[in-house]
Amino acid sequence: MNIYIETNFVLELVFQQEQAKSCEQILQFCEIGQARLIIPAYSLAEPHEKLVRQGKIRKELQQKLITELGQLRRTASYTERINSIQDIANLLIQSIEEEQKRFVQYREKFLKNAEIIPMTADILKEAVTYEKPDSYSLTPQDALVYASIIFHLRQEQPQKACFLNRNFKDFDIPDIINELNQFNCRMIARFDQGWDFIQAQ
Repeated sequence: MNIYIETNFVLELVFQQEQAKSCEQILQFCEIGQARLIIPAYSLAEPHEKLVRQGKIRKELQQKLITELGQLRRTASYTERINSIQDIANLLIQSIEEEQKRFVQYREKFLKNAEIIPMTADILKEAVTYEKPDSYSLTPQDALVYASIIFHLRQEQPQKACFLNRNFKDFDIPDIINELNQFNCRMIARFDQGWDFIQAQ
């Protein structure tokens, strides 16, 4: 079975969100060769950019907190309450470091165990068509992901496949679902439901 994933699968693991356990199980399932994990190259690059951007925002917020705490320390009645706020400021930086570390670890796993769909000129051209209002009106990011997956499905013609994502509102278009079905690929909008589907197969 071909298991296609997108950016949110990576982010679910990096941020340890509510469906991370199912993502981890799917990844382990593919690591032992029970299925093929396939991811567009863009979906490995996009999380890195998000982490950098989010890290910058948190550092700026931490600096503002430190500045305000410095002012509050001058008021004796606030001294005891400042410690808990200081913990929050420290957590902002600690979270950046932990998330970046997890991203590097998972990126290595994907590079070792998943098939990466390269971003070719043909995929870029097709992605543009999926952005158009008379087509699927996808965002540029989703269009790149979808074009990559459709390109791979056309090349592979798998007997069984699924596309796991958390952008159900973006991909929940009858024409997209039908197009995926033509390639024996089922779209599943939750990673835990995806894991249930994979086990059932």
